[in-house]
Amino acid sequence: MKFFHLSDLHLGKRVNEFSMLEDQWDILQKIVTLAKDYKPDAVFIAGDVYDKSMPTVEAVQLLDRFLVWLNELNITVFMISGNHDSVERMAFGADLLKHSNVHIVQSYRGQLVPIVLNDEHGNLNMWMLPYLKPALVRRELERQDIITYTEAMAAVLSNINLDSSERNILLAHQFVTGAETSESEELYIGGSENIDGSLFDAFDYVALGHLHRPQHIGRKSLRYCGTPLKYSFSEVNDHKTITVIDMGKKGEVIISELPLEPTHEMRVIRGTYDELMSRSHYQGTNTDDYVSIVLTDEHEEPDARRKLEMIYKNLMGFKYDNMRTNAASTFTTVVSAEKKTPAQHFGDFFKMQNGQSMNDEQAKYATSLFSEIFEEANI
Repeated sequence: MKFFHLSDLHLGKRVNEFSMLEDQWDILQKIVTLAKDYKPDAVFIAGDVYDKSMPTVEAVQLLDRFLVWLNELNITVFMISGNHDSVERMAFGADLLKHSNVHIVQSYRGQLVPIVLNDEHGNLNMWMLPYLKPALVRRELERQDIITYTEAMAAVLSNINLDSSERNILLAHQFVTGAETSESEELYIGGSENIDGSLFDAFDYVALGHLHRPQHIGRKSLRYCGTPLKYSFSEVNDHKTITVIDMGKKGEVIISELPLEPTHEMRVIRGTYDELMSRSHYQGTNTDDYVSIVLTDEHEEPDARRKLEMIYKNLMGFKYDNMRTNAASTFTTVVSAEKKTPAQHFGDFFKMQNGQSMNDEQAKYATSLFSEIFEEANI
């Protein structure tokens, strides 16, 4: 069986106040064209379908159109919610849509039941798990001992009836320890949402969402497909793709990528004002790209940004890099502390005040308390 792995569409997203909706329409049409050519049996959408929990009408219409296009090609869809999505809004119409082979996971309610596919190699079990927080798992499983994200995921997966002799695929939207992040993601402070990747060892393929850079964690079949578009200038050197999974009999998983070409590339341009305004510099380049400009002039050009926007129509970022800005940066720079969770910072404070570290019980209580605070604040 063949699958397309997508995630983090972030429909309706704005980047530096630029709406990405037209770019998203274009890239989803290109994905549908590739689906016509490569004929996957199903498409995975591993969370963060929308950019906001209350998506715009235009974003909802785009998702509707995308699902219709895939349905017209007789392609099954498996879709889960991410941390940007509202589970309730995502699940609206789920019971009706499954008759059109669009399977949308509803909120976690204490158990997972797979959707079973069949081919010449037997059963293939599709497990779908929306974005999880420890507080949700504590409530649904009545397990007050669950504090961390790893403990929550371990409890959920230990509570499923998985047949390891059959092929099993999991869709999940979580942050696996060791993954590489970019600036366009929203992650918990200090990496407190990290999950140990070994928890997923029983699955033949894990279709992950949450991180925007395509990558695998350890084994190639524990994979983030990345976003179909670039959503920050930290991604300018990334190559956006569709991940393609060809699954044969048990143990046979072939992973490849199909390139995605955006309407507007994202670039960082560096040079003096005169260089960037000269015809020889911009002639032959796509001045419609999304650009961030870094001027290196020692003396600032009056109204430089407005003038540059006359050539570079989609100017998203603008700054100077010269002796003055470097001096200001050096003056204001404070050596940042090692990234720690709030509970770890509290542990340092406790030790400073009391001359000794917290014991295990105190540390676990602090972790639990800060986890609840940040979950409730949706940080």
